[in-house]
Amino acid sequence: MGMMSSIAMMLGREPGGRLENDQVDPEAAAIMEAKFAKGTTKERRAKLKAEHDAKSSHKWRNWRWFSIIVVNLLFVASFQWDVQLIEGSLTASRVFGFHFADLNAALQVMLAFKEVLINLLIGTVTVFILWWALGGRTFCSWVCPYHLLAEWAEMIHLKLVKMKMVVDLPLHRGTRTVLYVVFVVLALVTGYTVFEAVSPVGILSRALIYGPGLALLWVLALLVFEIFVSRRAWCRYVCPIGLTYGIVGTTSPVHVKYDIVNCLHEGDCRKVCMVPHVLEVTKRGHAAKVAQGLGPDCTRCGMCIDVCPTGSLAFEVRGLNKLL
Repeated sequence: MGMMSSIAMMLGREPGGRLENDQVDPEAAAIMEAKFAKGTTKERRAKLKAEHDAKSSHKWRNWRWFSIIVVNLLFVASFQWDVQLIEGSLTASRVFGFHFADLNAALQVMLAFKEVLINLLIGTVTVFILWWALGGRTFCSWVCPYHLLAEWAEMIHLKLVKMKMVVDLPLHRGTRTVLYVVFVVLALVTGYTVFEAVSPVGILSRALIYGPGLALLWVLALLVFEIFVSRRAWCRYVCPIGLTYGIVGTTSPVHVKYDIVNCLHEGDCRKVCMVPHVLEVTKRGHAAKVAQGLGPDCTRCGMCIDVCPTGSLAFEVRGLNKLL
């Protein structure tokens, strides 16, 4: 999948269907033909899944939860004990003397006040380089406090769906792109950082550090909506932060690589993914190459890696071998 096609999908375009033969690399086509000539049966898939489930690996999920908790508690500890090594919140901070500014928040401030502050610019560049190197939306799954709460809410939602007590209401992914523009225009016209007032990321970060406020009721309302109405609605269909970091991560060196050689296309990875459209390539006949990185909307959460029974998904640094 080309870069422009990946970006278009991130902005809301629906994934393409099964590829024609002339769109598939000859080596990939030969592997697929040989693989399914052997007869990939439901029994084989079930056996591999049972063997994988018996290991019950949640390695990357556990590391993510640890990362989110530790990063956010560092801000809390620094403020409570007046350490002054880490100051501010996830929206804007200073860490060991280096300025950090959330890219979306910085854009809102610059548009609202129609001024470019030097410290804000420095913080923006620092954060841009950091998340480009680590992989754009890595922020969402490894740092964002709302992501952790939403993930727990998602677990409840899926249990209710399984019990047939609720039905998931998917929204159009392009809604996020439209709202991104809306928030930009509002900041420019009103002179007020409208998104920051409703962003659960900033609300939670400030509440953890400086103490809770009424704004937490909005966060609670979002979680209730995601539990009973639409799975991961904020992250999937609203949050411009994810879109901003997705664009930053388009050419990031760290990504999740998919390899078709052993894949049985059982779809477990898509079931757990918060942004399953990035895993369309795992469907039979949808991959153009033997190995390719997932699109920029991937949060690098590692859940697909944890659940894959054949090891067909793995973290990789471009130009190097796969990571753990």
